[in-house]
This record gives sequence, C-alpha cells and structure tokens, in this order.
Amino acid sequence: MTEIACPRVSRPRILVLGVMTGRPGTPPFRIMEIDGEVVGEAHAITDVLETAAAYGITVHDLDDPDVIRWVGGDKFTWMPR
Repeated sequence: MTEIACPRVSRPRILVLGVMTGRPGTPPFRIMEIDGEVVGEAHAITDVLETAAAYGITVHDLDDPDVIRWVGGDKFTWMPR
C-alpha cells in the first residue's frame, strides 16, 4: 500500500471524550484533553471553546478533524445514551 492510498490520520490538539455521569445530582460531562493532557470537564460546547481559548487555541470549525476530535458522540452529544 502506498502512502497516497493510506487514509490520512491526524492528531488534533483537542480531544473531547465520551459523556460521563458523575455523582447523583450532578450534570453529565465530557473530559477534555489538549495536547495529550487532561485539562478539565466540559458540560457544553461553550466550555470546549472557552478552555481551548484559555490554552491559546482558536477553533473556527468544530467539525475540523485536524483541530478537534469528538469521541463517543459528536459536538451535540452531552447526555449519556
């Protein structure tokens, strides 16, 4: 297989993991990593954008796989399945 035939694999700076449930009475959240380091919890898209901005990352397109990867759901998945 040549390199041209291989699918492109990118390593985005931002990784948003699947929805987690916390203690009873607390809202669900998604763990967020930047550059391979856990940086906190996100409860909504705005939390992802604010955290990225705090680390100097401007996100122009939430669907750009070179910038952000959504694991266990997309940008609209904030409740457990």
